[in-house]
Amino acid sequence: MTQRKQRRDFLKSTAAAGVGFWVAGGIRADDKKERSPLERLNIACIGVGGKGSSDTDQAGNVGNVVALCDIDDGPLNGKAQKFPDAEKFNDFREMLTKLDKKIDAVTVSTPDHTHAPASVMAMKMKKHVYCQKPLTHSVHEARRMRELAKEMGVCTQMGNQGTAENGLRDAVELVQAGAIGNVTEVHIWTNRPIWPQAPGVTARPTETPVPPKNVHWDLFLGPAPERAYNPAYHPFKWRGWWDFGTGALGDMGCHTANMAFMALKLGFPTKLSAVSGEMNPETYPGWGHVTYEFPARGASMPAVKVHWYEGRKDGKLVLPSEDLQARVLKQGEKLPGSGSFLIGDKGILYSPNDYGAAFRLLPEKEFTDYKKPTPTLPRNGRGDNGMKEEWVKAIKEGKPEIAMSNFNYAGMLTEFILLGNVAMKAGENKVLEWDGPNFKITNEPSANKFLQREYRKGWTL
Repeated sequence: MTQRKQRRDFLKSTAAAGVGFWVAGGIRADDKKERSPLERLNIACIGVGGKGSSDTDQAGNVGNVVALCDIDDGPLNGKAQKFPDAEKFNDFREMLTKLDKKIDAVTVSTPDHTHAPASVMAMKMKKHVYCQKPLTHSVHEARRMRELAKEMGVCTQMGNQGTAENGLRDAVELVQAGAIGNVTEVHIWTNRPIWPQAPGVTARPTETPVPPKNVHWDLFLGPAPERAYNPAYHPFKWRGWWDFGTGALGDMGCHTANMAFMALKLGFPTKLSAVSGEMNPETYPGWGHVTYEFPARGASMPAVKVHWYEGRKDGKLVLPSEDLQARVLKQGEKLPGSGSFLIGDKGILYSPNDYGAAFRLLPEKEFTDYKKPTPTLPRNGRGDNGMKEEWVKAIKEGKPEIAMSNFNYAGMLTEFILLGNVAMKAGENKVLEWDGPNFKITNEPSANKFLQREYRKGWTL
């Protein structure tokens, strides 16, 4: 089968995407006019190195790449060789202002701390947005992105590509059909961090070299506080610094917790707490264990505790208890670097997979003849490309819910994830009570300051 035919068949199969799917709530494009399937969108790409390189290439598969933006001239000039007709920029604010009328949509694949400023500016201009995970750097930004997407009626998608995996959609349907019964515990782990942060790095480097000529350092900083350039931050190593990244939770949570969050129809947690390695003002701790408590969802889904494990303590990965592992693993089997357990009163769903896309139901002998429920979700199975295709289909049909990781869903997921970093900052032995609808921690008011940050002059949300 040719790639063109695969894409055509996929787009046909998603015609009913989002029908009856709970995350569709509320986001609806103002303009209901359908675009011609032959009409190609004009897409501007913000951040074209690293993950942004593939995002830009995939944008070129589904639209016309008319502009490229990056604070580093190296990847910018490299990508311009593939898209020679695209205009080049270092500042996304200049790009959006100058090319406003020429742009239908944008991709945002920058470091975490500039996701929201770029996406919000684009949405305010009624541009459709595809933004990499985690959706934002702060809990407040996630709330604002979710609200603004609805307000502006734009079509959005977060780049947690596991959402497109058919295995993830299978798992969601199995859990919601009651295959493992009432789920009251979820355990999710990662082997991150795999970049420099605590305990090895706890302070800013003392050297302040002149930035390379290709790096526009002030634009890299964006809304973050002033600091001198150092290669300890750019490229890639920014993930472990509080001012730029979101640590292991932000890097992997929107992938590894996605299946459980979707399957269990989780929303706002009501309580959360954390234990972690030693805290410092510059980098994320070396390890952490966050516990979230969610209330019952309707009559069919009881209250559930979600446990997140990250990093290494005393040289060993922080993981679910050995007793729990013994209930799940076969003799001689070891946990992979990331995965999840969903513990129900009729069985366990074990996913040894970043995305929840591969899994097995336990005890295996009780599920030998288990038949999958009738599908309720559209099938995709095209990974990153499929995520872009769903997003473009949503735009052309004026139906934001077709993109299953739209900001209505992804904003909620990101809030939940990033609240874990708030709990770690608040300190051990503190159970934070979260009033999601009113956006505040009610019992530890001092922790509310960790929900958002002050932007540097010249940058706005």
